[in-house]
Order: sequence, then C-alpha cells, then structure tokens
Amino acid sequence: MSGSNIIMGTLDLLILRIVAGRPLHGYAVGRAIREGSAGVLEVEEGVVYPALHRLEERGLLRSRWRSSEANRRAM
Repeated sequence: MSGSNIIMGTLDLLILRIVAGRPLHGYAVGRAIREGSAGVLEVEEGVVYPALHRLEERGLLRSRWRSSEANRRAM
C-alpha cells in the first residue's frame, strides 16, 4: 500500500468517525478535524470534498443538499 493510500484511508476513517450519527457539510467536517486535533491537522476543502464523494461512491455515506448555518446551499 502506498503512502498516499494510507493517508487517504486515514482521512476516510476520520471523516466517517466525525459524521457518524450526525449530518455535516464538508466545511464542518474540515473544521471538526482541525478542532478535534487541536489544530495539528489542517485539512483543506479541496481534500475533504473529494474524500466525501469517494465515500459516497463506495456507499459508506449519503449526501443531500440543504441550507447551511450561513443560509447557503450545502451538501
């Protein structure tokens, strides 16, 4: 297994742990990773959203469009 696969797998597990039992949009997932690691892990949206789509394609999570806290359309 390559280093990038390990990193992707670790990110996938972090995301699944964060969204377990509660719906969150991509920005909130990234924020939860940053806050949960006391700022040690900084995951940009350009990494979070592809990971969310990858997990959805694998059937590990579902998405839907709704309004965010800022009243913006969010997935």
